Amino acid sequence: MAVPSRIVALDGVMATVESYGCQRQVSLMLLDEEVSIGDYLLVRAGGLAFERIEAEQALQALALMDEIAATDGGDVHTW
Repeated sequence: MAVPSRIVALDGVMATVESYGCQRQVSLMLLDEEVSIGDYLLVRAGGLAFERIEAEQALQALALMDEIAATDGGDVHTW
């Protein structure tokens, strides 16, 4: 499962992304389009961003994940 992550910094083919208060470094090498700070990415295991998604779509997905976590008492950090 890929959690939408927002770009907070760019450095060549690497980006710092944030999701649920956690930041991590990801590679942009699989993307075939330019990205900017504030864009949302889907990131694979291993730290490889594979798709840029529209902010509205990312926010909807995050809201749904929040709802699921609240319903089952889970923590999205453990997914």
